[in-house]
Amino acid sequence: MNNVAVPQRHLPTWPDISEFLSGFPAWSSLRPTFIGHPIKVEDDIKDGKYELRAELPGVDPDKDVDITIRNGILTIKAERSEKKESNGRSEFAYGSFTRSVTLPAGADEEGIKATYDKGILNVSVPVNEAEAPGKHVTIESAK
Repeated sequence: MNNVAVPQRHLPTWPDISEFLSGFPAWSSLRPTFIGHPIKVEDDIKDGKYELRAELPGVDPDKDVDITIRNGILTIKAERSEKKESNGRSEFAYGSFTRSVTLPAGADEEGIKATYDKGILNVSVPVNEAEAPGKHVTIESAK
């Protein structure tokens, strides 16, 4: 069988079907921990800062989370592995995430700060209030 690279597709904005099924006890154990799920984020601009909150429960932020900024794109990568043992039986759950967001115009990439508390990653980026003036482009008619 040939190994064929499959291009990544963009994840829909609707929740994954397994999130709807998570309320059913018989199916909740089938829901993967991280595999195939984007990092859930909330973001807002207030008080001159772009604030992003990401749900990352069960990770060690020092070892398992990487935040980078390149060309106005903030990228969060997280990896998680968990091992549970009981009565001579062990279970493993593992997976990785990547989530990228475009920073707003005027974002000060040098002033970024990140904190992690109780499974929530908070990223704060100062935003300069002054907007760059737009440029008017003249349209030339074809003759």
